[in-house]
Amino acid sequence: MPTAVWVVVLSAVLLVSIVFAVTFGPAEIRPTEVWGSILGHLGFSPTALGGEALSPLRDGIVWELRMPRVLTAAAVGAGLALSGTVMQAITRNPLADPYLLGLSSGASLGAVAVILLGLGVLLPVAAFGGAVAALVGTLLLAGAIGSLTPTRTVLAGLAVSSFFGALTSLIIFWSATGDTYREILSWLLGSLSGARWPAVAIGLGALLIVGIPLMLTGRTLDAFAFGDNAASALGVGVNSTRWTLLIATALLTGAMVSVSGSIGFVGLILPHAVRLVVGQRNRVVLPLSALAGAIFLLWIDTGARTLFDPRELPVGILTAVVGAPVFALLLLRGRRVS
Repeated sequence: MPTAVWVVVLSAVLLVSIVFAVTFGPAEIRPTEVWGSILGHLGFSPTALGGEALSPLRDGIVWELRMPRVLTAAAVGAGLALSGTVMQAITRNPLADPYLLGLSSGASLGAVAVILLGLGVLLPVAAFGGAVAALVGTLLLAGAIGSLTPTRTVLAGLAVSSFFGALTSLIIFWSATGDTYREILSWLLGSLSGARWPAVAIGLGALLIVGIPLMLTGRTLDAFAFGDNAASALGVGVNSTRWTLLIATALLTGAMVSVSGSIGFVGLILPHAVRLVVGQRNRVVLPLSALAGAIFLLWIDTGARTLFDPRELPVGILTAVVGAPVFALLLLRGRRVS
């Protein structure tokens, strides 16, 4: 199937998924009401194109509570899947994910610090700052070892991740009391329960500013697949390009983690799943991974908030429960194909 057709199909599935995901919850909302709310807030008549007018209360449920969470889940899923695709390509490591450079541990340290200080309103800023600090530490350590190779970058990321993780555990053990444990645990396991329109702005803004340029690097990433020497022979500035892509990927991941917490497996399994369907060309895999990631996390989060109502699972638990066996199946299928 041509790439353009895949993009159109997945985009249509994503739009339909957004409308239907908003209907799930304690208050029953019809798809026509969701569509009417969207039209109304975009300046059109709610009853146009098959929409249905809502009462102010039901419109508030759709537009102020459910829609921001659904859109944030889609943005985070797209960003993590896109980041995972880039990381696997530039490190030539099929097990790489967006958190390879210690970003999750850095973001966790920043988030835990502000939660314990009672400054929860600054959580996205602190989490993003922690992720950037981890990135800087990883790149400085990798650069101090020698040239920035995939192996050195991975090793430096593991070291920084362990250090930041130890600091986070120490702070929790030393300072956390009472209800702060639950709040910290919820963030560390990944949660979109507090997502509102500012979170949508952060997620979609990061995708527009950083994600779209990354989607256009497919040919460069394909050159990296043959090794640094081959990429250099094809006219790619290996070191500068790798630094740029690592920094861009880290910034995108940091923005996503700042609004969702640490959500695993999305950036690991979605690129593999897409490659099994469309092949190894990164200029095809990048946009399709972003769309598939958006659809995947949107429905995983919908399940996390509705399957065990009135209780809500942290979305990171459900991505692990679904992602681990799916990844095992993908590995087994890849072995049979090879």
